Amino acid sequence: MNKYSLNTFLIKFFTYPLRYLPFRLIHFIGNFLGIAAYYLFPRLRKRTLSNLSLAKSLQLSKKELITTAIASLQNLAISFLEYAKFDHIKDTSRVITCENPETAHSLIAEKKGIVFFCAHQANWEVLFLDGTQKMPGIAIGRPIKNASLYKWIQSIREKFGGTIIPPKSALKEGLRALRKGKFIGIIGDQGMPESSYSFDFFGRRCFTTPIPAVLAYRTNCPMMVASTRREKGKYTIHYSDPIFPNLANTMEEEIYRMMKIALNLQENSIRKNPKQWLWLHNRWKQETPANVYYRYRHESILLILPNAKDAYETIKPHMQTLRKIYPKAFISALIHKRNLDDFPLDDVELIPYTTIKESYISDFRFKFVLNFTNIRSYKSHFLKQSAFKVLCEQDLLQAAREHLRPGDSSNLSTLLLKALCRPNIFSEKNAI
Repeated sequence: MNKYSLNTFLIKFFTYPLRYLPFRLIHFIGNFLGIAAYYLFPRLRKRTLSNLSLAKSLQLSKKELITTAIASLQNLAISFLEYAKFDHIKDTSRVITCENPETAHSLIAEKKGIVFFCAHQANWEVLFLDGTQKMPGIAIGRPIKNASLYKWIQSIREKFGGTIIPPKSALKEGLRALRKGKFIGIIGDQGMPESSYSFDFFGRRCFTTPIPAVLAYRTNCPMMVASTRREKGKYTIHYSDPIFPNLANTMEEEIYRMMKIALNLQENSIRKNPKQWLWLHNRWKQETPANVYYRYRHESILLILPNAKDAYETIKPHMQTLRKIYPKAFISALIHKRNLDDFPLDDVELIPYTTIKESYISDFRFKFVLNFTNIRSYKSHFLKQSAFKVLCEQDLLQAAREHLRPGDSSNLSTLLLKALCRPNIFSEKNAI
């Protein structure tokens, strides 16, 4: 038995008793586990707080950020615990209700396929479990490393006759299903920096798969945004009005139009109940893994610049290199007021300070901090918030040590490249 099979056995063994507990008791246990996860696992806490803070238009206070982050992890714990319950029950009508199924059922009855655009809200599994009891359909599911665990999860998802397909088959199988008058469910709230389609989501640029709109356009089938919420131990599903493609427009035009409408509907649904969305996902991923080491690949970066004019002038020329390393990232800079008009980049948020004390800001957005000063205490300050890494020049030297050649350490741009980037990026042939 390999480690994945063992993990699956242990998960199924310890969650087996949950199948005989009422949903409300499972939710009580999940709430406790979510609180424990917030305080015991700093990586989960930091990522959740950072992603909540990146949702610019939510405008949550510090207290609201923390309570929403805890509630989001509680929601995740509940969803995990419910797999055993949904594996066991044969009738979900007592716990899942769709408040407006008429339009969707009518379309399917007319052999008109539907692209359901979904999100990780409440327990997102209920959307497919409920839908496949009343309509023929498929959904896209991304396999996980633990094949035996995924096989169990997939069996639960498919228990009422639906089929889960891998992302690589999404276009082919999606077109086939829609042309047969079935629905396809797509969870489209995950960051996809490799996509060429970006939209505004909670006031910040996000990259999104265009597959839902492509499928709708090529089959002349509508998109519908499906959302769910948990209330008093039960789930309520809501379907938006159909978003039909306009075949008089080009597919490119319709992708932007339809996805913008769908994302706005999805955002509004999440905004009504942000505590039940999976904020653990890095929705605003900006960089692909091609350039930067995974441990330094973050979408929200803070630069701490020295207050002394001569020290600042030494650092300033290397800001262009940093932007080339992170061409899409949301970069902010703590900068002394005297240097505000002299910063070399236009696409960086400047956070001015006058005294050192003012520079110790409270801001959960930043997952990665580069400290270009000689003040060591910044590290502990930002690690207590949402930063996974806080690097100073000595840290960069340590990170780049195996790639450095004589003289490299005296050039900050070279040091940044060799500390943060994969070797093929800073080689002479492929240098940025």
